[in-house]
Amino acid sequence: MSAPLATLQDSLLRHAAARPDAHFILAAESADTLSFAQLLHSAGATAQWLRAQGCRPGDKIAFLLSGGFNTVRLALSLMLAGYVVVPLNLLATDEALEWIIPHSDARIIFTTRQFAPRLQDVVRRLPSPGPAIVTEERWPAAPQELSAPAAALYRPEPAHPALLMYTSGTTGRPKGVLLSHANLFAAAREISRWHRLGPEDRLLSALPVYHINGWVIGTLVPLFSGGSLVAMGRFSVSAWWQTVGKHRCTWLNLVPTMIAFLLNAPGGGAHRYPQVKFARSASAPLPQTHHQQFERRFGIPVVEGMGMTESASLVFCNPHDERVYGSVGLPCGVQAAVVDTRGEPLADNRVGEIMLRGASVMNGYYQDAAQTASAIRDGWLRTGDLGYRDDNGFYFITGRLKELIIKGGENIAPREIDDVLVRHPAVMEAAAFAVPDAHYGQEIAAAIVLKDGCPLDEAALRAWCRQKLGKYKTPRAFHVVDNLPRGASGKIQRLKLGEQLALTAPGSLPPQTSQVTNDEQTAGKYRQPY
Repeated sequence: MSAPLATLQDSLLRHAAARPDAHFILAAESADTLSFAQLLHSAGATAQWLRAQGCRPGDKIAFLLSGGFNTVRLALSLMLAGYVVVPLNLLATDEALEWIIPHSDARIIFTTRQFAPRLQDVVRRLPSPGPAIVTEERWPAAPQELSAPAAALYRPEPAHPALLMYTSGTTGRPKGVLLSHANLFAAAREISRWHRLGPEDRLLSALPVYHINGWVIGTLVPLFSGGSLVAMGRFSVSAWWQTVGKHRCTWLNLVPTMIAFLLNAPGGGAHRYPQVKFARSASAPLPQTHHQQFERRFGIPVVEGMGMTESASLVFCNPHDERVYGSVGLPCGVQAAVVDTRGEPLADNRVGEIMLRGASVMNGYYQDAAQTASAIRDGWLRTGDLGYRDDNGFYFITGRLKELIIKGGENIAPREIDDVLVRHPAVMEAAAFAVPDAHYGQEIAAAIVLKDGCPLDEAALRAWCRQKLGKYKTPRAFHVVDNLPRGASGKIQRLKLGEQLALTAPGSLPPQTSQVTNDEQTAGKYRQPY
């Protein structure tokens, strides 16, 4: 009888022994493939290369890379070799990198010639010598055959750290979420079981691995289940369905922004690809209208869930056979509770803060005891999310504690306004947010992304909101932007909208709609978009 699996290295060793030549990673943009046996050789070669550089298992190894086949191969090889992976967000500012790189204790940063000059400038500004920067021509490459690739690997204990991922949250410096091999294994196992995934399943994902969804759902889940992954370097609306058909993908990893862009694109339709069992949507709330439109248009069930970096992307998910629109679903591999401001449990249908505990939940933030003590209470993780559980056990998210709009003493959930705005025919995405106001304390503004070819009729949009929200909850101003600011996990960063739109002082709210071009975001992640 074989020993029980405890880490994802165990999963790889089992798959490489049973199905060595089975494809695990396939490149969406080329003919490149990587089998389970080849991934094992790559991990072994990476372990040997790092030892030659003076690194020891357990050291922090960072990378600043875009997505795709080679990035996934390298990132997995690092973790499977027994090192702690530190993904650096491509959208991070230089100031953020100047904090993260020394704080993480990274020994080496893998990157490409494209990003190396920026990294070199950042490292030169550090007060002490920084990590070595390694570009692609020096990356470790697996030889044709290692005599004993498994023997080259360090065998980590389940409790050993595996991933250090920095999350910007809504305020303050980035926090380093330290997740163990056991955390990641538990998340990959529970998600695989929830979605009933097996070796015959093939995922299409375009989410980068510096995103917890892209790392766990888009990479580790197929590794646990023994399926395969089609790695798309960047999300392309025009290539999406063609890639689904070419590689006969059976499930899709999406976020609400991708769903919005696919709906906004002319033509296309997954009804030609009946092998697609479902699409998964997480990382941000999925507007109910987009959920239903996607299913009608493409004939693919959308299973909505919710994850967070601190729980290795594992929190809630809808059951396949009993999906509830607007709900993030049932607890998936974790225990959940809704509590009041004193930490006391609330009855069903009462809004409070959602708390979690389970095998995938982090032990704490790296080198930050104060933030850890604030986030974890008696073994329960404070999510900062507001929501409630209904009579059937389904959870609904109403907003974030720090993002509540308090107008004239009344608490207003921004998501309620978002949901109304995206139902308007001209609006693709929306985010309501608070701005200072001398009379009410806070007023409501909304940033909106318009659908292609749809001009904004402000009077019509205002009338739409008043009809569905009432005058008090109707935004006083609408701001047209190219993209909404998001953090590494894909969640909208509402608290940055007022700053970006220069609406941070009482009386700064303009009486009429403003048109804004968000060049920084357009040049970054959401130009792709995902």
